[in-house]
Amino acid sequence: MTATPYYADDSVTLWHGDCLEHPEWWIDADVLVTDPPYGIAWRGTTFRTAGAHGGIVNDQDTTARDAALSMVPASTPAIIFGSPLAQLPANVRQVLVYQKPCDTGIFGATAGFRRDWEAIYLCGPWPSVPATRSGVLKTLAPSVVSITAQRYPKDTGAGHPHAKPLDVMRTLIATTSGVIADPFAGAGATLVAARNLGRRAIGVEIDERYCEVIAKRLSQGVLDFGASA
Repeated sequence: MTATPYYADDSVTLWHGDCLEHPEWWIDADVLVTDPPYGIAWRGTTFRTAGAHGGIVNDQDTTARDAALSMVPASTPAIIFGSPLAQLPANVRQVLVYQKPCDTGIFGATAGFRRDWEAIYLCGPWPSVPATRSGVLKTLAPSVVSITAQRYPKDTGAGHPHAKPLDVMRTLIATTSGVIADPFAGAGATLVAARNLGRRAIGVEIDERYCEVIAKRLSQGVLDFGASA
């Protein structure tokens, strides 16, 4: 990392770099909330995008995800998005379901069933509390387009292919306390949702294009479909 963060305000600090080479991101963290490379070597299509996406850095396997998790003390709870077809992260306590918008999961479908959900792993120590929430998290965002395009300030010029909706991130973050760390910040949904909830957050993103997206989202604001969720 450089001597100064890529972006910083009273709530959020964003670093540009490889989280595996700079472990400082987790020192002040109380909880890990992240959407890491899934380890499925995903490549995008031209459907509803400006062009086929070339893939995500370190997505060839789960090495980057697992290495980042190994840096965090075992006493740190973690919320980690992932593919149900990839190897699970360590110390999984429970698996939640993120049900994506109704226009997702068309490609790669089998027997007519859309691939329209992703796993959310709760790892590490979690308190025992009454079961008042469903294990299936849904977004009020009307479509994948609203997540990957409309949520960004219009002049960012880029949208992350695996961006998560703010209402889902807000629901997850609200179950935690303390400072949030996201070593794979992507398009910044974790950081934006944390700040909107009045929480401190530290993020790292390896791709400078998305650092710029995050910085503009944080400095200019962002449309939040499903704000009542």
